[in-house]
Amino acid sequence: KSGLAPEYVSFNDGQGNDFAKGRDAPYHLLRPEAAESFFILYHLTKDPVYREWGWELFQAIEEHARTDSGYSAIRDVDTLEKENRMESFFMSETLKYLYLLQDDNDDLDLLNEHVLNTEAHPLRLLELTSTPNDLSINTLARIN
Repeated sequence: KSGLAPEYVSFNDGQGNDFAKGRDAPYHLLRPEAAESFFILYHLTKDPVYREWGWELFQAIEEHARTDSGYSAIRDVDTLEKENRMESFFMSETLKYLYLLQDDNDDLDLLNEHVLNTEAHPLRLLELTSTPNDLSINTLARIN
């Protein structure tokens, strides 16, 4: 309804729905996992549907979670009641993934050259040409 997902869903609830919100977790804490998944799937497939889903998620957050002083977790995705808190990962990860998803600068190679750490920072992979043991042996051989 709102475009915001609950913390988890149950599939095939027997009521004719494909899925239902988790009974003990109807809240939306602005977590980054959906935005992260859209970002990675877009960069691997270039399918524009993932950008569209990310944009829809951003619009839902703007519409339902924005406050005068920032953003708020949502207590229940059906009632859209706001909580008086915003988790730090929202700005450091969720918004970063949503931004990167829409960025046309495509310098990241997530299969061969880069990895994302847990805070969504892209890091270039190191190319190791020798193991630490080989390096020690070679260094000792040059010294002697």
